[in-house]
Amino acid sequence: MLLIVRHGRTVANAGGLLQGRVDNPLDDRGRQQAKQISAALGPIDVVVSSPLQRARETAGPLGLPVRIDERWIELDYGEWDELPITDVSADQWTQWRNDPMFAPPGGESLAELDRRVVEACDDLVGEATELNVAVFTHVSPIKSAISWALGVNDPISWRLHVGQAQISRILIRDGRPVLNSFNETWHLNGP
Repeated sequence: MLLIVRHGRTVANAGGLLQGRVDNPLDDRGRQQAKQISAALGPIDVVVSSPLQRARETAGPLGLPVRIDERWIELDYGEWDELPITDVSADQWTQWRNDPMFAPPGGESLAELDRRVVEACDDLVGEATELNVAVFTHVSPIKSAISWALGVNDPISWRLHVGQAQISRILIRDGRPVLNSFNETWHLNGP
């Protein structure tokens, strides 16, 4: 099984800022969420992570070796990184939502993100057929992974909500992904 996990909260998340390649650590709540995720995942055989600190820290409580894969890094927001959404012009935001080839100034398009995440997912199919592979990543790559699992050709990124510290589970059956659960956050309701 492929378990796709969004990192715990950071100060930028709490402040409602766009957080792409900036390398923020988890805040106190994010560290608690990392422990809750670890308890909710079940047995894990392989851990893969984005290189960003917030993803690696979220994987930490598992106590397993972490394999870094650059393809799981968050979308590059370019000049928008660490801005509140309200600081992005309405015209640019509309263009971004309507054109998967549009990239924020100095950043990456959703189409580019999809290509790298699909490649990363395809590369994990063999392992995830036999093992439980947990991937610690970010909101945009999770949306791309869900699109991959569903075999969706049209962009659906803007139609998915990915909660903080969520878990999505993708079974590999007959060499193909099958979405088993999406956006689990039940584990965050504990103490």
